[in-house]
Amino acid sequence: MDNIIPLLADALLEAGCVKFGEFTLKSGLKSPIYIDLRQVISFPKLLEQIAAAYLPILKELKFQRIAGLPYAAIPIATAISLRGGYPMIYPRKEVKEYGTKAEIEGEFHPGETVVVIDDLATTGGSKFEAIEKLTGSGLKVTDVVVLIDRQSGAKEALEQAGFHLHAVLTITSLLDHWEKMGKVEKEMIMETRRFLEKRA
Repeated sequence: MDNIIPLLADALLEAGCVKFGEFTLKSGLKSPIYIDLRQVISFPKLLEQIAAAYLPILKELKFQRIAGLPYAAIPIATAISLRGGYPMIYPRKEVKEYGTKAEIEGEFHPGETVVVIDDLATTGGSKFEAIEKLTGSGLKVTDVVVLIDRQSGAKEALEQAGFHLHAVLTITSLLDHWEKMGKVEKEMIMETRRFLEKRA
């Protein structure tokens, strides 16, 4: 897994999926780093590499389907589904007011185990909402797999509720690589580390 870090770390930076500066997060916090994995849809090769990076983790887990979370993780989960041959579903953000009024799109059978696929893990909030929709439809969830763990409490919150968080990359592994390769200004790396320590 270690050899995937340099490849993805550099590609994410080049694609503008990771930016340094001053950004306001969803929580209202000011952050020196911003990660936006919605950008990957414009880079097919990168999307393919990201999907491939999830596979070693998924091969170790027992499940029948993967569930991509809207919106950022749906293209990633689709790429994983194509690459690994896993059937995919996704919980809707808004339930349709017409047609089937489905809460979950795709074919599934109550009692099946699904692995939740997301792009990032921060506090775990959005994961719990999705897990509730999936379990409410009779599905079992034990594992959540993300590309990047921002190391801001999601792993601990999920573990406490009985779920396991697996991450291809951590923010620490990315910062370590960029610092070593001189890809990001040292001051920005230090500032991001200080920010993460405050959040820990």
